[in-house]
This record gives sequence, C-alpha cells and structure tokens, in this order.
Amino acid sequence: MNAKAGGKERIINQTNRTVVSVVAFLLMTGLTFILFAQVPPSSSEISRYTGLLAAAARGDSSQVKALIAKGEKPNVRDTYGRTPLHVAAYGGHHEAMRVLVTAGANPNALENDRYDIVTIAAVANDVSTLKAALSLGASAKNITSRWDGSALIAAAHFGHAEVVRTLIRAGAALDHINNLGWTALIESIVLGDGGPRHTDTLRALVEAGANVNLADRSEQTPLSLARARGYKEMVLILQRAGAH
Repeated sequence: MNAKAGGKERIINQTNRTVVSVVAFLLMTGLTFILFAQVPPSSSEISRYTGLLAAAARGDSSQVKALIAKGEKPNVRDTYGRTPLHVAAYGGHHEAMRVLVTAGANPNALENDRYDIVTIAAVANDVSTLKAALSLGASAKNITSRWDGSALIAAAHFGHAEVVRTLIRAGAALDHINNLGWTALIESIVLGDGGPRHTDTLRALVEAGANVNLADRSEQTPLSLARARGYKEMVLILQRAGAH
C-alpha cells in the first residue's frame, strides 16, 4: 500500500471512529434525558405548595376533602403543570387520589412533560398506585411524554415486568410506536441489559401478542437487535414466537 493510500485509509478509519463516538455520545445523552424526563415535585417545590397541592403532597385526604368543600379547584396546577392528582400519585397517596377524582380531578391530565398518573406509577414500579390510578378511570392507552410514548413503553424501558403485565391487562396498546421509532418490545431490548427483569418484560409482551417482527427505523427487528447485543434468552423467546 502506498503512502497516499495508507493516509486515506487512516483518515477513513479516524472518521469512522469519530462517527461512532458521536453516535454513542448522542445515544447516551438521549437515554439520560429519557431517564430523567419525568420530574416529581422537589422538596423545595413542596415547601412552597399551598392549599390542595400541599394537602395532596402530604396525602392528607381529609384536608383535600375540606378544601374542595370550601371551593378549591381539584385541577389547579403548579408551575410544572402538575395537578394535585399528579402530586398525590408521586407520593403514592391512594385515598387522596380517590378524593380528588371523586371531586372532579381529571384522571388523565398531563403535566408539562405530558406525563399522566399511570405513567408516573409505571416508571416508579409502583404497582399498587398503578392499580389505584386505573381503578379511578385513568387509561393505560394514553399517549404520554415528549416521545409520544406510553406507560407500557416506559415500563418496558425500565424492565418493570409486573407493571407491564398490569398495563397489558388494562388494555395498553402493545405495538404503539413512539417518535424514536420504538415499541415497548424494542425498548425492553435496546434500553435493557438483557438480564432477568428485561427478559421477563419481553416475555410478558410476547405472551400478550406483541408483534415480534415490527422493526425499528433502521429496519432492525427485535430478533436482530437482541442477537446484536448477545441477549441469548431474549433471542430464544423471540424465535419461539416466530420472530425472524
């Protein structure tokens, strides 16, 4: 190989390494952003709450009831767009949630980042609060987050298998595609670690009838994505379900 050709090859290799590094950086940044996109009220925010928001944060259902009886509006919002119901859901305060919904709080309200109480409970892996939310009329079918996702996709991302099963029983859309081009099944692979939690999550989705051949924007199928990551048990589950 002459010097000119060798120099060209080095430039190409360096360019390829740079592209890979940039893609990896963007991916890591994006995933971190996804991870922290849901914002519960901070302690300083809670300290500034008054009225229904303060009562909801404490889980004081009697005070919630008394304030509503005095005319306070159940759908009041804080500066982040959270209603008292969102705040109560973050705290897992089921009775306060029930009182708020009975008084007219919207169980499907979205805050500024477009999260509802179902997705809040799903991300927190809080099955009891999820069931409480669903029993109060919150829907497992809502399109939530800035990624046009769903509670099911969020739960699959984190490998919250029991949450995933609860959402499936509640009628969550198995094959909804978010604006990243991913389904819940794909997220359980590409945002998972291939370990027991994410494998159990994938199994739950497959057993419920999720489309095992629905590819991402790069035409990578769930099977090819699992193979590329060396997730052998996921590969077996997908193959048994007819993935190709």
